[in-house]
Amino acid sequence: MHEITGLRERKKAATRLALHEAALRLAADHGLDGVTVEAIADAANVSRRTFSNYFSNKEEALFHGDTVRLRLLLELVHERPVDEPPWTALSRAAEHFTSEAFGGDDLSWLTRRRQLRGHPGLAAHQVAAYTAIERELAGELVPRLTGPAVALRARLLSATFLAILRVATQHWINHPDDDLLETIRAALAEAAPRGHRSTDGD
Repeated sequence: MHEITGLRERKKAATRLALHEAALRLAADHGLDGVTVEAIADAANVSRRTFSNYFSNKEEALFHGDTVRLRLLLELVHERPVDEPPWTALSRAAEHFTSEAFGGDDLSWLTRRRQLRGHPGLAAHQVAAYTAIERELAGELVPRLTGPAVALRARLLSATFLAILRVATQHWINHPDDDLLETIRAALAEAAPRGHRSTDGD
């Protein structure tokens, strides 16, 4: 039974990835406004109904890769020692995340994303995706904080951290000659809240 479930999940993941890559490719070729859900489904060799089983709209399909990367970031924060200072945990998770999520040789997706930069529909969905993960990340930070208003401070730290990553990554997309890891390190150091300075990486 476990093998059947595992196979089913792998097939679902493969279909979701195929739809994402088709959406990204078509949007890069024709512009976001020139892409339809039907065209994405056709390019991925699935039905319109199948598309709807995985994504609610084309913007969600386009942003799937970023959503996967955000889930990875959340997992990396969760794996940090609970007694580690919050900003240190976030900064070290961000460094590991950068290596794992952006360290591969295939950066074809980056070229396509660069072609779509600045589109208001995609930017709005990006902000929404970061906001959705913000609450979960704040929950990871609560056990690391002491003192008053822990829930509020955790949410503020989470929002600040994700905004820094989003801006730093967007800067790198627009300036690919820069080193992404160094860009993120500099951004985190620049914006670190008082009392939450990161130490050097592992």
